[in-house]
Amino acid sequence: MSSPAPVLIAFASTDLKRVDQHFGSAQCLAIYRLESEGSALVEAVQFGMQARDGHEDKLMAKFDALQGCAAVYCEAAGASAVKQLLALGVQPLKVAHGTRIGPLLGELQDVIRDGCPPPWLAKAMQQGRSDPDRFDAMAAEPWEEEA
Repeated sequence: MSSPAPVLIAFASTDLKRVDQHFGSAQCLAIYRLESEGSALVEAVQFGMQARDGHEDKLMAKFDALQGCAAVYCEAAGASAVKQLLALGVQPLKVAHGTRIGPLLGELQDVIRDGCPPPWLAKAMQQGRSDPDRFDAMAAEPWEEEA
């Protein structure tokens, strides 16, 4: 039996160790590659200071950064952002401020190994299996820095 396909999971975090940001005003999204036997930080996407002002145009850069991600953990997200995330195929997951990323990744690895992932994760693993080279293609894409 083949091992489950890796998936990308994002976390709204300032220190890459804890979930401590509201999705809409997040200054950084830490994106991890999750596999049944381990995980690794693949990218930390930085954003400028973002006010929670209801202006949704600031969310576009975050949605772009989440392309290919199965989920984003945050301490909160507005209703409109949740709707847009779900439309993109990204499951928003709310956790308490300061929740550590390592144990969250460990819990996901446990459910993968046990063969009982939540539906959003099972779907992401199945989609990843249909395109096993997609992570390599993403890594080969040129990076653009914003001024």
